Amino acid sequence: MPDPNAGTPQRYLRTPEAARFLGLSGRTLEKHRTYGTGPTYRKLGGRVVYALEDLKAWVDRGAKTSTSDPGVGTVFPAKRHPPIPYAGKERR
Repeated sequence: MPDPNAGTPQRYLRTPEAARFLGLSGRTLEKHRTYGTGPTYRKLGGRVVYALEDLKAWVDRGAKTSTSDPGVGTVFPAKRHPPIPYAGKERR
């Protein structure tokens, strides 16, 4: 079955719209950007925008089927976390 959205431009949301879409406050989304724990975003000039696909992918990373399900990934809270090793080395 063909993709019904094929040929339509990708939709980008500003921070307040993206926060509403995720059910978060705009401030929480800003904190996620600061700590690197949030969805992928893009800078267009001075504007921060989020692609709908990136928001959905970030939410799907935390999908679980039960409390014992390790899931496919982790969605961290918006706070500072220890550095994650990068290719066997810590980032500078």
